[in-house]
Amino acid sequence: MIQLQDIRKSFGGHDVLKAVSVAIPEGQVTALIGPSGSGKSTLLRCVNLLETPDEGALTIGTETIRFQAGRHPDRPTVQRIRQQTGMVFQNFQLFPHQTAIQNIMEGLVTVKRWPRERAQARACELLDKVGLRDKADAWPASLSGGQQQRIAIARALAPEPRVLLCDEPTSALDPGLAAEVVAVLGDLAQEGMTMLMATHDLRLAAQIARQTVFLEDGVIVESGPSQALFQHPQDPRTQRFVVTLQG
Repeated sequence: MIQLQDIRKSFGGHDVLKAVSVAIPEGQVTALIGPSGSGKSTLLRCVNLLETPDEGALTIGTETIRFQAGRHPDRPTVQRIRQQTGMVFQNFQLFPHQTAIQNIMEGLVTVKRWPRERAQARACELLDKVGLRDKADAWPASLSGGQQQRIAIARALAPEPRVLLCDEPTSALDPGLAAEVVAVLGDLAQEGMTMLMATHDLRLAAQIARQTVFLEDGVIVESGPSQALFQHPQDPRTQRFVVTLQG
C-alpha cells in the first residue's frame, strides 16, 4: 500500500529524517513510536506531502513520486497522492464556524464537488459510524475532546481514502476520552482500514497496530510485529524506550 524509500528531510540544516525506508501493508495498522523529536510526525506528514521530503521516493498504491532537493513535485501529482490519504491531527483541527456535519461535508462539497444531498448522506453515515449522529448540528466548542476527535476521524474518512494517517490521535485527551477514540480506531482496524499512526501511547499501538516501527533521531532503530517488539525488543534503545513508557 505505502512504500517509503530513503526519505530524507531537514529543517534549517538539521536532519530530521535520515534515509528512512519502510513498507506499510494494505489492510493493516502500523504504529510509529519514538521519543519527541524522533521524526515520527514528520514522517507521517511526508506521506500526504504536508511536508515535502528533500530526497527519496514515496509510493501509494500505483502512484510513485520521487523527490530531489530544491525541486518541488508538480501540483497534479501532489493532489493525486493527497486524495488517497485522510489525516487525523492531534488537536482535531475542526472548523469552529461549522457544525459537526458541516465539517464532515466540507471536503466532499468543496474539493470533490459532490452534490450537497450526497455529501450529507455520507456525513450522516459516518456520524453513525463514530456514534455521534445526535451531535450532527453541534458546534465543535460544545463537544468534548473525544467527540471532536471522533468527528475529525469521520471527516478524514469522508472521501474514502486508501490510508488513514493519525498524528498522536489521543495525546490531547484524558484517559476516559481517549478510550472513545481508541474504540473507533479499533473498529476501523477490524474492518481492514489501512492506517499509519504516530503515537506515544504504547497501549494504543499494542491494541490496534499489527506492526510497530521505532524511530530515534531520524532513523528506524527497530521494527516488527507489535507484540514481539513490545514484549521482546531487541535493540537497547528500543528496550529503554519501552521500559520507560511502560513504567
